This record gives sequence, C-alpha cells and structure tokens, in this order.
Amino acid sequence: MTNGGLAGRRVALVHPAWHSCGTYRVVLGQIAAYRALGAEVSPIAISSDPGFVPGRDWIWKSFTAATPELDAGPRFYGGAPFHAVLDPRFLTRTLWPYIHGDQAAIRLGMAERSALPPEVEGQEYDLVHCNHFFLMPVARRLARGRAPIMLDTHDLQARQFALINARMRWLSPRATYEAMLAQELEAMRGADLLLHLNAQEAEDFRALLPEKDHALLYPPTPSAPTGPGGPDIVIVSSNNTANVESVIWFLRAVAPKAPGLSVKIAGNVDAGVRARAPEEYAAYQAWFLGRVDDPAAIYANARLVLLPTIGGTGLSIKTVEALSSGLPIVATPQALRGMDVEAFSIAGVTVVETAEDFAMALGAAAAKTTPNESDRAASPARSYYESRFSLAAYRRNLAVRAEPLLALYP
Repeated sequence: MTNGGLAGRRVALVHPAWHSCGTYRVVLGQIAAYRALGAEVSPIAISSDPGFVPGRDWIWKSFTAATPELDAGPRFYGGAPFHAVLDPRFLTRTLWPYIHGDQAAIRLGMAERSALPPEVEGQEYDLVHCNHFFLMPVARRLARGRAPIMLDTHDLQARQFALINARMRWLSPRATYEAMLAQELEAMRGADLLLHLNAQEAEDFRALLPEKDHALLYPPTPSAPTGPGGPDIVIVSSNNTANVESVIWFLRAVAPKAPGLSVKIAGNVDAGVRARAPEEYAAYQAWFLGRVDDPAAIYANARLVLLPTIGGTGLSIKTVEALSSGLPIVATPQALRGMDVEAFSIAGVTVVETAEDFAMALGAAAAKTTPNESDRAASPARSYYESRFSLAAYRRNLAVRAEPLLALYP
C-alpha cells in the first residue's frame, strides 16, 4: 500500500502526559510512522493532574524536558483547570468514586474536563488516534463525529487498576474490577477501530466487545545491535516487581544448577533484588552491572540472552529487544506472552518451563560457538522481529488499518 491515503492528512494523536514508559515509546513510534506516511501529526499530551492546562509552560517544564523527542514537530498540551475539579458534579461523580478506588472514573473525569489549545480545538482532523480508553472524551471532542477514531488499548486497564488497588488503602466499599471494566468498555465503544498491542490483549477484547472492529498491531520497538559479538551471557532487566521476582527465581533456582557459568545482569533491577533477596544478591553481586548508559552495548557484546521471566502482563519489550539482536535465547513461556504462536518455534529460541530445563538449556547454549554479526542479522529471531516489531512493519500495518477508515468519513 502506498502512502497516498495518509499523505497530507491531519492526524490528532492523543496520549497521556507520560514519559520514560512503554506507552511513551509506543507514542513515539506512532508519530514517526504517521510522518513517514506523509501525514501532518499533532501530538496532544493530556495530563491527569489538575491545573496542567495549555499555556502554563512552567507547569509543563518537567514533562517537556523529559520528552525532547516531541520537539521535532508541533506538540500540544491539555488538562483540567483547577476550577473544573471543584465543580460539585465532579466531586460527587468523579472524586467520590475515586476515594473508593475507582481508577477509571477519575481518569475519565479528568479527561472530560480537559482544556485544549484553541488551535487544537478549532482544527478539523481527518483521523484521531487515541491512546488509552480514558482519553476517549478528548478524542471524541476532536473528531466531532466527522473523523474516525482509532483507539490503542494498551492492555486491559481494569486489570491493571485492580493490581494497583491491591496495594492501596481506599474507603469501603472499594471499587470493583467489574465496575471499572464496565466504564472502560463503554468508553471504547466510541472508537471506530480498536488496536491491540499483543495477541492476548486482542483475544480478550474481542470476547468482551464482539460487536467492534479489532486489529492486532504490535508496537514499533527500536532494534538492538546485531554485533559485533562477544563473550557475555546477559540478562537485561529493570526494577519492577515482575522483573525482580524473575531474577530472584533465576538466582535461586537456576544459577546453582549451572556451575561454572557467569552471567551479566544489566539494568536497575539490582536495587530490587538487593532489597528483596539480600542473600542471593550478596552471593551473585559480581554479576550485577546496575543501570547502564548504553543498553545497546550489552546486546552488541553478547553471545546469549536469558529471559527467565516468571511474571508480568502484556507484551515484554525486553523480549522484543532480545529477538531483534539476533542472539540465541533461552526463555520461559512467560517471556513470550502476548506474541503469536510462531514465537514459540523460532529457531535459536529455546523455550523451557522448569528451572532444571532452563539450566540444561543454558549450559547447552553456552557451549555453542558465538554467532557472528552476519549470522545474527540473518537469524530467524531477527526476521521475526523485522516482520512484526520494526518501524517499517508498524508503518505498513498502520496504513493498512487507517486508510479504509478515512473512506468512511469523506
């Protein structure tokens, strides 16, 4: 498909005012894809905090500094003014449910009251691309019933809200998963096409909203280097609960069964392991590199990647990065969550379920010859990445999804 359908089209790209997270990386890929297709993109960051309104450059200073990539073109801001959240209807319909844990209500309520820049509010758009269901009130305002809306769901949010609430103290009766899910689904019904970032998410939402049009659209993920190669066996991991638990499992259950091997564990997961499992951290302290300034170099100088994942939801970006490196991989099934069935049979990717099998696969893979740069670039793992997660693949698939919608609103 050519760029013709999107060339010159005006696209409003609505997204949360977040940075340093998976959503932000997806948003950057969306912007790059639309611009490569010739569209005029207006990224609109919506804050969920009161007072973050357009024109207050000082209050947006931190977000602006953390998102220099958005300075490559026009960028806009929106949020609810303080007076809007003091309205009695907000207090009864939004704030009161929120103090009972209703994460959906507060996010929708803030979006509904968002002020937008006049140049955004007055623009006629050909397409509105919305990220997260709770920004649909903004998307509908911009579409005005005269432009199609594509909604990127970014996982089943009610499930994430329930996990957040499990660690929080709220007034009783606490908001239920079912109540938050109902709001999520109702907001989603306002979109013309629902885009899902992973296979499990797509399956879940197709069952919940069978009357809507759905599409699986993997997010674009920057690739890791395919060389030059080196001696390292690596784990790349950040400090979140699932990652910490996974590394601890590896150190307790797998590493003792693979004596004589050394692993480099890169990323700030070291802080979490030190706090949660001090004995294991002390025993393997030399393996931890901590936060690294150039994560790409970890893959560039490696010969084997380990993905000992035992928790987490949604697509694992570090798994995608590992696949893009073209390196041999030893992984648990959980590391491949959200991918299609073909991911479980990629040559060079060994998928094992138990600690014993993981240790055996690690030893066997470590004994093999280190792959060179050309082998890595031509590997099945790299090909799988290129066909699904590269920017070129995302751009191609985005055009396939967007262009038919434009014909519905001539």
